[in-house]
Amino acid sequence: MKIKLAILEKDKSYLNKIVSVFGTKYSEKFEVYSFTNPDVALQTLNNVKIDVFIASDSFEIDTTKLPSRCAFAYFVDSVDIDMFNNQQAICKFQKADLIYKQLLSIYSEKAGNITGLKISDEDCRVIAFGSPSGGTGSSTMAAACALHFARQGKKTLYLNLEKFGSSDIFFSAEGQFDMSDIIFVLKSKKANLSMKLESCVKHDKRGVYFYSQTQIALDMLELGTDEILRLISELQLTGFYDYIIIDSNFDISKSSLDIYRKVHTLVIVGDGSETSNMKIFRAYNAIAVKEQGEESPITNRMALVYNKFSNKISKVLDNIEIKIIGGAPRYEHATNEQIIEQLSALSIFEKIKI
Repeated sequence: MKIKLAILEKDKSYLNKIVSVFGTKYSEKFEVYSFTNPDVALQTLNNVKIDVFIASDSFEIDTTKLPSRCAFAYFVDSVDIDMFNNQQAICKFQKADLIYKQLLSIYSEKAGNITGLKISDEDCRVIAFGSPSGGTGSSTMAAACALHFARQGKKTLYLNLEKFGSSDIFFSAEGQFDMSDIIFVLKSKKANLSMKLESCVKHDKRGVYFYSQTQIALDMLELGTDEILRLISELQLTGFYDYIIIDSNFDISKSSLDIYRKVHTLVIVGDGSETSNMKIFRAYNAIAVKEQGEESPITNRMALVYNKFSNKISKVLDNIEIKIIGGAPRYEHATNEQIIEQLSALSIFEKIKI
């Protein structure tokens, strides 16, 4: 299903350029119609059933005459303009992929629950990272895992679901949308979620896809279990990702266990200290008790990785039935970027695939 896009622009040179770019880069997603005459454009909206109509701010459009199914925005000259004539605005002088994402976002808000883009989720592997003990660097390990698979050419999404976490600590890219936009759609159910997910995702220069942190931390507290499960399912069903790496707060509540049952592998991160080992041991046994009678218990899909491991004071747990996939030393005086670069080069993440 292609989105029918109509562009009304006086500048013929720019119009030809944008149509050419969309015809080359996004031909599988958009069917583009271009106009310089507003009367012809408005007539075409109804005849062709246009989904998204973008008009230059040099035209004054009576939006009350637009078809109800048609999303609308103005093309403007500055990235600082969010609204024009009480309508959404898109800066036309920015990278094509940013225009593309904004168009998807506008369409998704109008399209509601219209779908037709989903395919099988069988090829998408979901891996969650967490730790019963604080300070072990589970977020750093999750980000490194995402970078590891991305470096292999796999389409990998790093999804930070921590209450006070941030993907932006590890990854960066241009774009105006963030996780707050995703949460709003999940809560309101007024937009096409799959489209919104595509329009809001960012792409780090090293290959990892991610969603920027919420505008305020409290937004993450609004996410319920059902909404998180819907989010994971929708991301799988897009068919775009090979791996989804989830970074989340660890606990053994019913809500968290419901989420863990959705993943292929739950990676527990420890540092080999006495305190860390004790907490991991108790958490594992608690899950085992809660999972008694389950056909596919979470414990069978758990793996243990050590981070900040010290040969002098750290010890490997030897009284627990959990697969140990390896470990990494402590990297002193290094930035987050340097640490995940070092960790991502390790072979330990290959054992998660097995």
